[in-house]
Amino acid sequence: MSPTLSELTRCFARIGLMSFGGPAAQIAMMHREIVDERGWVEERDYLSALSFCMLLPGPEAMQLATWIGWRSHGWRGGLIAGGLFVLPGALIVGALAAIYAAFGTVPLVAALFAGVQAAVIAVVVEALLRVSKRALKSRQARVIALLSFLGLAGFALPFPVIILTAALWGLATARGATVAPSGPAPWRASLRALVVWGAVWLIPLGLLLVQGGILAEIGLFFSKLALLTFGGAYAVLAWMAQDVVQAKGWLTLTQMMDGLGLAETTPGPLILVTEFVGFLAAFKTRGMAAGLAGAVVALWMTFAPCFLWIFAGAPWIARLTAAPRLSGALAAITAAVVGVIAHLSLWFALHVLFSVTWRFEAGPLSLLVPEPGSLRLLPLAIALGAGWLLLRRHWSLPWVLALAAGVSAAVSLVAQTL
Repeated sequence: MSPTLSELTRCFARIGLMSFGGPAAQIAMMHREIVDERGWVEERDYLSALSFCMLLPGPEAMQLATWIGWRSHGWRGGLIAGGLFVLPGALIVGALAAIYAAFGTVPLVAALFAGVQAAVIAVVVEALLRVSKRALKSRQARVIALLSFLGLAGFALPFPVIILTAALWGLATARGATVAPSGPAPWRASLRALVVWGAVWLIPLGLLLVQGGILAEIGLFFSKLALLTFGGAYAVLAWMAQDVVQAKGWLTLTQMMDGLGLAETTPGPLILVTEFVGFLAAFKTRGMAAGLAGAVVALWMTFAPCFLWIFAGAPWIARLTAAPRLSGALAAITAAVVGVIAHLSLWFALHVLFSVTWRFEAGPLSLLVPEPGSLRLLPLAIALGAGWLLLRRHWSLPWVLALAAGVSAAVSLVAQTL
């Protein structure tokens, strides 16, 4: 069943407001909303598109949202779904960046966001169970998912290595006859998307470079970043932080960490930290108006390429799945993605539930280990309560998130008065 444009708009406005917790939680939330509850996309198509988005540079959850909109209503639907997925978080991060730049501190919204983050652990676990049950139907798929998880969680292997290895294995082991897809190859649609969205991305960049100054530097830097963010924001955050702090001097290390904290605790993709960086970089040189312009430039250069990749590449997903070897590669990537989601879920849960974590290194082994004494009891209680409400009582997700945020804020206010 395909949604109307108004139904799609309402759904992704809701998703955009609730998309806390990074890519694992966001992919889980869209799976729940789009596949399980509304049936707009079949499970197989959703997982194939997710595998395809994992191969692209940029935030995979935002690109998956764009694909869902594109599949229903072409480029208009893609713009609506992808745009609404980003917009609420972008507005919040922009407002908080302005307050941060003006006053040096962020308002005490951490308690609300901490409650939401704790509840999101339950959302991720629920989705991981569902996706695993449907995606890991063969022994080979289960082995790939397990090796993917161990490679990331136990040996800190680069994300692209995991996905590429799975793709090559699936390509080499696939069997079956090619099923010719109906209709002509979508060369014209892809070429048109390349021209139009390439212009949307690169013409503003060219105008900035002609003008020069800090906005040109921001535009060029984040355009390069858009080409390198394979594996989502987590894959490039360390490099970006080092470059903007040490090489460019746009932010101090404390400011960079504060920006990461804001992006972690607001809705939308984690890569929205680029907006915070762009704002502060321009604010330092030319004031508040320049800061707002820097934030807009950073957002444009970060997300315009995402629409380019999806609108040019999405028409080919059906053909990829029709060829047995390419279909085998995508199936292996889908299995690996389950391991990736499991690793991101563990990473997210450890950082939410423990205030101190450290990395154990022994040869090739690299494990993220929590400090037992730093366990946060309130987030643990909220996560367990949210899991019970979602899995056992089948509460609606917005009510669970609202309750979690309210409990966390109430406890924080009581603690401050004591």
